[in-house]
Amino acid sequence: MQTDIGKKAAGEKAAEYIKPGMTVGLGTGSTAYYTILRIGELVRAGLEIKAVATSAQSEQLAVEQQIPLVDFEKIEKIDIDIDGADEADAQLQLIKGGGGALLREKIIAAASKEMLVVIDEKKFVKHLGKFPLPVEVATFGWELTFKQLAALGAHPALRLKDNNRFVTDNGNYILDCHYQKIHNAAALHTQLNNIPGVVENGLFLHYASRLIIGNADGTVREITHPYQAKTSF
Repeated sequence: MQTDIGKKAAGEKAAEYIKPGMTVGLGTGSTAYYTILRIGELVRAGLEIKAVATSAQSEQLAVEQQIPLVDFEKIEKIDIDIDGADEADAQLQLIKGGGGALLREKIIAAASKEMLVVIDEKKFVKHLGKFPLPVEVATFGWELTFKQLAALGAHPALRLKDNNRFVTDNGNYILDCHYQKIHNAAALHTQLNNIPGVVENGLFLHYASRLIIGNADGTVREITHPYQAKTSF
């Protein structure tokens, strides 16, 4: 229950950065959930925005909250992307993909002028890696991709849901890689994406410009890296 207080505080704080007329990326996860609820309240109170969602789950929630969604082909820019993370450090490096939406999340993050990341205090870490790193892989020959990851010391495990293979919104599998501690995230990101069969990995290294951390007592603190502000579009 205390964790939910922190998540709610961070999620609602992020909504304060949304201005009328913006196109907003709606993230996925338990903290971004509170952002979407708050945005819905603002929209119903008269705030005019457009939004794109990072997952089928977030899209459904946006529809329920009466948030106007727009097709990607009609987007000229995404002003702000608000999303969660499974781990975040003081350099605003992230591990994402615990919910299985990492590919869509990274596409929207890369196309956004600014990315705000909302987490509760338990997800703020000194070193990335304790949370298993999700790697999204093509279903064709996934066993070979698995073996290549294993040979590189990734200790991969095929993600399951209800005793079946978990399938992402894009029809891929996820291999959760257990590193315990990631020493060079940039090098690992390149190494993983150079493996044939890997679609994308859950390291988000140069996307976030602001980290909003919700504490168990309902207070929030923010960390920013101005030099990482996005300039896409």
